[in-house]
Amino acid sequence: MPRVICHLDLADADATARLGQAFADRLDAGDVLLLDGQIGAGKTHFARALIAARLARLGRHEDIPSPTFTLVQTYDADVEIWHADLYRLTHPDEVIELGLDEAFETAICLVEWPDRLAELVPEGALRLSFSLAAGGASRVVEISGGPDWDPRLAGICP
Repeated sequence: MPRVICHLDLADADATARLGQAFADRLDAGDVLLLDGQIGAGKTHFARALIAARLARLGRHEDIPSPTFTLVQTYDADVEIWHADLYRLTHPDEVIELGLDEAFETAICLVEWPDRLAELVPEGALRLSFSLAAGGASRVVEISGGPDWDPRLAGICP
């Protein structure tokens, strides 16, 4: 299991969005973020902010829907971005049918409900575990991954 790199307190939705924006410039092709947490914990809000910031660098502003029903939304940025919500999957083989396993190598992948990946979790993925705090008024995120993420998270993780 990857080691915990840091815990961050996110006071409100704006703080969650700022975290997504901070990640936007730190990701490259082949990077996979595993977004854990219960419904309403901030996973989709984080992903939308990250995608919007990455597209804004190219002068583009797009609607960024939740992939809850489509399972995957892709974005043509400087590096292709895949935003996946695997909640409705029942077997890891469905990940292969979506083509997500191939995208892990060539795109930036943001994966909600990564437990559905089972043994298909890519080595080197970064896990962000979101949880509710203060009776749901704020969030906490635990970031876990290998030591190769440390320099890239400078300025995010204290």
